[in-house]
Amino acid sequence: MESPISKTDLNFISLADPDIQKSVALLKQACLDSGFFYVVDHGISQDFMDEVFAQSKKFFDLPHNEKMKLLRDEKNRGYTPMLDEILDPENQVNGDYKEGYYIGVEVPADNPEANRPFYGPNQWPTEDVLPKWREVMEQYHREALRVAKSVARIIALALDLDVDFFDRPEMLGEPIATLRLLHYEGAQKTGQVSNPAKGVYGAGAHSDYGLITLLATDDVVGLQICKDRNAQPQVWEYVAPLKGGFIVNLGDMLERWSNSIFRSTLHRVVLDGRERYSIGNFVEPSHDCVVECLPTCKSETNPPMFAPITCSAYLSQRYKDTHADLNSYSSKA
Repeated sequence: MESPISKTDLNFISLADPDIQKSVALLKQACLDSGFFYVVDHGISQDFMDEVFAQSKKFFDLPHNEKMKLLRDEKNRGYTPMLDEILDPENQVNGDYKEGYYIGVEVPADNPEANRPFYGPNQWPTEDVLPKWREVMEQYHREALRVAKSVARIIALALDLDVDFFDRPEMLGEPIATLRLLHYEGAQKTGQVSNPAKGVYGAGAHSDYGLITLLATDDVVGLQICKDRNAQPQVWEYVAPLKGGFIVNLGDMLERWSNSIFRSTLHRVVLDGRERYSIGNFVEPSHDCVVECLPTCKSETNPPMFAPITCSAYLSQRYKDTHADLNSYSSKA
């Protein structure tokens, strides 16, 4: 059973506000309340955001066999077909009714760093198929990471850390930053409207894995959050899209770092049958970064709740748990 769905109000954090303490207070309140907030005045022009969404649509408009030529590889780069991902296996009948495209940090294949999980060359559509596509996406990857680092500095202050705590090489100096283009085809193509009672979702309920996520969306409502995952019944609230802004949420690693003071909140996508596009930027620290309780978040009466774990190990397990085995596609060929 679920309660009726309403819309939630989120705090707005302006990256252009000179009053940093105001931003810290707003972020802290948001992190304690819901783990979600809006970020505005981030320095990415609306014209460029519109171009990124237009290029994303051009890719998803390609014939299925063209997109499958770029099927995601073992580095999780490339195309993810409809139903490839199942985020909430206990409640979903099938996988997520969305298709996606992963773009990560570009590392040449002959670079020793390419042997690490989540590092390596990206897969790109050829210029004759989608001119300028790579150029636009690489620029957006850089710009979104810049915004994420600005947000991380405010988070550091909210946790009583030095402002540059997350800028260090082992943190976001050498990050695992993944851009993911997402397309929810809508009922006209899939014949499916989201129906939680029947286990049908655009994206099943989940929390994000890393440090923070920046989400840009079109104007179609679909994202829902559940502030208390243990409530019975769970209460889900819609998050309104924000043109020109990002919806930002905290990931599991930040919950572990903060000893659950800041929360990684359950969220899902429930759609009314309309087509929807969104772009997530998932920001995680470096491979070898050990995620363990911060000194400012523990005491004798509040000991660490989570065992230390490296970023790479945690991410690898979470991706394995939620994505289809790549061998299942070769068997269908």
